[in-house]
Amino acid sequence: MRAADTLQASLREVVGDANVLTDPDAMAGFLVDWTGAYRGEADAVVRPRTTDEVSAVVRICSGAGARICVQGGNTGLVGGSVPPARRDPERPTILLSTSRMTDIDEVDVIGRCVGAQAGATVAAIDARAAQAGLAFPIDLASRESATAGGVVSTNAGGTRMIRRGNTRSQVLGIEAVLADGRVLRRWTSLIKDNVGYDLPGLLAGSEGTLAVVTRVLFRLVVPPASAVVAVAAVDHVQTAIDLIGAASSQGLTVEAAELMTEAGIALVHEHGQRHPTASRAPFYVLLEVCGPGDIEAATAELLSGTDGLADAVLEPAPARALWGARESHTESIARSSATPVVKLDISVPIRALPEAFADLAGVGDSGDFDCRPVLFGHVGDGNIHVNLLDVPVERAGDVTDTVFGIVSAHGGSISAEHGIGRAKARWTHLGRSDVDLDAMRAIKSALDPQWLLNPGVIFG
Repeated sequence: MRAADTLQASLREVVGDANVLTDPDAMAGFLVDWTGAYRGEADAVVRPRTTDEVSAVVRICSGAGARICVQGGNTGLVGGSVPPARRDPERPTILLSTSRMTDIDEVDVIGRCVGAQAGATVAAIDARAAQAGLAFPIDLASRESATAGGVVSTNAGGTRMIRRGNTRSQVLGIEAVLADGRVLRRWTSLIKDNVGYDLPGLLAGSEGTLAVVTRVLFRLVVPPASAVVAVAAVDHVQTAIDLIGAASSQGLTVEAAELMTEAGIALVHEHGQRHPTASRAPFYVLLEVCGPGDIEAATAELLSGTDGLADAVLEPAPARALWGARESHTESIARSSATPVVKLDISVPIRALPEAFADLAGVGDSGDFDCRPVLFGHVGDGNIHVNLLDVPVERAGDVTDTVFGIVSAHGGSISAEHGIGRAKARWTHLGRSDVDLDAMRAIKSALDPQWLLNPGVIFG
C-alpha cells in the first residue's frame, strides 16, 4: 500500500470518511487560491471539527513525515493558503481545512472578549459581538469568508487598524496544535499577564509555519455611539494626509482612512458601484470619524476648511454605498485584467506616501508591455495595495522587482498586512537581515523540526 493510502486510512479513523477528500473534483476548490495565480497539489483534503481531531491529524502526519498546508477561508493574496505545486511521492501532502470549525463562544461582556474556533468568519464573530452591544475590532472587505485562524496567521490589518491596531493587538489568548500534535493553550482574559514569552503574539503572523491555530480569544470593543463617513475628491496625496491630521486636531477620532485613485474609482464604477462624488479628481480619501457632539457638523466643518479638496459627500455610518466604492476594488480589479493580477501589499513611512504613490503609478510606463497600475490602501498607516493589471505572466517577477525596488528606496516594507506566503519568499532579504532570518529559521526548527507545516511559506 502506498504511504499516502496508509495515511488516508488513518486520517479517516479520526475525522470520518466524508471528511477526507481525495476525489480531484471535490478537492479542486481547495487547491487554488483566491487570485487564481497559485495552484497546488495534495494527496487529500482533511476537514477536522475539533482541536482534538486536529491534534490527532497532526500527530499522524508527523509520524508519517507528511507535510501539512493549513487553510481557512482561502482569501489570502500571497499563495500561502494552498500547498506546493508539486507533490513529493515520498512525502505525502495534506491540506488541513478549518471550514468545519466554526463555533463561537458566548461573549464575556465584562471582560469584553469572545472565543472562536479558527474557521469562524470575521462577519460571524462581529455579529456575535453585536448581540452583546460590542464590536469585533478587525474589519476586512472579505469579512464574510476570512476566518479567525486566517487573520491571526497573517496578522491582518484591515480598515480599522488606524484606530484599533492589527490582529496581534486583538489576541488575548490562543489554542494551537504544535507540529508534534501537542496542544498549546494560552487562554486568559487577563489584561496583564507577563509570564514568559508572548507565544500568542509569536503565532500571530507566522502564516501556519509554527503551529495550527484552532481557537482564538479575541478582544472586543465598544462601538462608537455615532459616526459619519466622508469621501472627498482631492488633488494630492498630501491633502489626504493633512485631512487625517486635521481631524485628530479637531478632536475627532479617525476610525478608518482609505485612499483611492481615479483609475480605481472608474473601474469599480464600470462594475456597478456609484461614483462617490459629483466631481472627479486624481485621488479620493474616505474617512470614517466619530466624536462627541454634532459629529456631522464637525466633519462638515473639517471638510470645508481643507485646501485642495474639490468635492465631498458625507453620510451617517455605516454608509455602505460609500464604503462599497472602496471595498469593490479587489473584485473589480480581478475581473478587469487579462492576466492574473500582480498584487503587492506594501507600506512606506507616511511622510513618503506622496512620492511613493507617484513612483508606483509610473510602473506601467516602461513601454515594454501593457501594464495598468491601480493603487489604493490604508493611508493612515502608510499601507498601499499595488495592483498591476494585464502583466504578461512571464514578466510578473520583473514588475515585482521594480515595485520592491521603489519600496526599498522609500524605506518601506514588502509586506504590510497580507503576509509573505509563497509569493514573496524570494524577496524577504529586502526587509530582514541575515541575522534576523537566521533567528526566524531557528524558531521554525525548534517548533517544527521536520519542517512539515506550510512548506515553502515565508522561507521558500
